[in-house]
Amino acid sequence: MRRIPVRSSAALLLTALTLSACSAGSGGQSGSGQDGAGNGQESDGVVVALTGEPANLDFTTTAGAAIPQALMANVYEGLVEIDQDGQIQPLLAESWAISDDRTTYTFTLQPGVTFSNGEAFTADDVKFSLERVKSDAWLSSLKTKMDVVDGVTVLSDTEVRVQLSRPSNAWLFDLGTPVGAMFDESGVADLASTAIGTGPFTVQAWNRGESIELAARTDYWGEAPKVETATLRYFADAVATTNALRSGDVDVVYNMQAPELLPTFAGDDAFQVLEGTSNGEVMLSMNNARPPFDDVRVRQAVLHAIDRQAVLDTAWSGYGTLVGAPVPPTDPYYEDLNNAYPYDPEKARALLAEAGAENLDITFTVPTRPYATAVSEIVVSQLAEAGINATIESAEFPAVWLDQVFTRHDYDMSVVLAVESRDLLTMFNNPNYYLGYDNAKIKDAAAAADAADEAGYISGMQQVVRTINDDAAANVLFLFPNIVVAKAGVTGLPANSVTEALDLGSAGWQ
Repeated sequence: MRRIPVRSSAALLLTALTLSACSAGSGGQSGSGQDGAGNGQESDGVVVALTGEPANLDFTTTAGAAIPQALMANVYEGLVEIDQDGQIQPLLAESWAISDDRTTYTFTLQPGVTFSNGEAFTADDVKFSLERVKSDAWLSSLKTKMDVVDGVTVLSDTEVRVQLSRPSNAWLFDLGTPVGAMFDESGVADLASTAIGTGPFTVQAWNRGESIELAARTDYWGEAPKVETATLRYFADAVATTNALRSGDVDVVYNMQAPELLPTFAGDDAFQVLEGTSNGEVMLSMNNARPPFDDVRVRQAVLHAIDRQAVLDTAWSGYGTLVGAPVPPTDPYYEDLNNAYPYDPEKARALLAEAGAENLDITFTVPTRPYATAVSEIVVSQLAEAGINATIESAEFPAVWLDQVFTRHDYDMSVVLAVESRDLLTMFNNPNYYLGYDNAKIKDAAAAADAADEAGYISGMQQVVRTINDDAAANVLFLFPNIVVAKAGVTGLPANSVTEALDLGSAGWQ
C-alpha cells in the first residue's frame, strides 16, 4: 500500500483563484468601502467583478462553469484539491492509501469538520456524495467521471474505502473537481437555492441578476478566510467591470473580458495587473452529428479556413495561447499540435469541393459573452474567404444557449469557453454530448490509457488527442488567458488558474 502524506492546514487552504464562467449577468451591489485609490487599508470584505452569473446554485443538474466558480472551494469542498501546479493535494481527506493493484483507495478524513448547517462531516457523507453522482439525481455530463467507482464502504466515521472497477489515472484528479464535492444528505433538497458545504464561506445572500454574497464561517475547520465577506458582483459587459473598479465599487476584476483596456491600467500605482494562463479553451464547435459537419472533410475545411493567430490578435489583443488541440499545457498528455491544420483557405475550398459542399451556408449560434462576440466577426470573415457563408445568430447566455445548443443540440456551429479541468473525454468520449462526436475510434483507447501505468497513460491519451484532431472534431481557437486587475492592496490573487473554482479563502488586504 502507498500512503499519501499529510499537508499542513495552511497549505490546504492556499488554492488559486480560477477562471470565470461562461454565463451572463448585470447590475450590482455597493462596493467594499475601500477607496478607489487602492491604498491597501484594512477591509473586512472583498468585492469581485465578473461577467458571468449562475443560472442557479446547483451544478449537479445545471451545466455551465459559473456555479462551481462561485461555490467550489468557497462553500463546497472535496476530499482532495488541485494546486496551482495542477497537482493533487489533500483537503477533506488528510491522507489516503492505494492498493498495489490501484483499484482500492482508503481515505482518512480530517477530524472535526462540520457542514455549515452544523452537521458533522463523516465517512457516511463521502459514501452518500459519491453514490449520488452515479444516481439519477446528478444530471451534469461530468458525472461520467465517477463511472469507474464500483462501491464505497464506510469503515468508521473518519475512514472510507472506495473500490474502483479498474485502475484509473484520472479518477483521483477528478475528485478535485465538482464531481468530488461533498454534500450533507439533509442539505440536498433544494440545491438550486440553498448551498450547504464544509467550505470556509456560506451563501449569505443571492441577489439574482446582481450578486452573490459570501460570509466567512466562524466554525470553519481549516484556516480562516482573511476577509469576513466576499461578494461576487455580476455585470452585463466587460467595460462596466473596469468602470466599477476605477470608481471603487469593486476591488477586483477577475478574468477580465476586455483586454484592450489593460493599457489604461499600466503604470497606475493604484492597481495591479496579473497576467496568467488557464485551462479554458475558446472552442469553435461544430455539430458533428448533422450535416454539413457530419462530414470530416467539411470540419477539416473549417480548421484550415481559420487563422487562429489572427483571431487571437484581433479578438483578444494577442492575450492567450495557441494550443492546436483541446488540451492545455498543464495536462500531462499535452503536445504541441499547432501545425496540424495550417491556415490555408485554398485547401479549405478544395476539401469543401471534394465533399460537394461548395458555397456552404451555415448558422453560427453565438452566446452573449464578450469573448464569443469578439471572435465571431473575424471567424465569419475568414470562413467567407474559404466559401463558407456563416450567419450569426445571437443566443442569450446562459438560458437560451444552454437550452438550444448544449441541451437540444439545435445548432450548426457555435463558440464557447470550455473551462472544466481535464474535460477532453467529457467532450469527445460521449456521442450524446452537444458536439455529437462519434467516439467509436477513441473509446477503447481512452479506457486502456486510463488503466495503464503513468507512461502508458500519457502516450495513450496523446494518441486519443491525435485521433480527435485528425477527425477535426472541434477547433480550439486559443487557450484563454487569466487576467486579473485589482486594487493595489488586494493580496492572495494568483495569476494562473487550473480548475473552475474561484477560491476566495486566501484573498485579503495588505
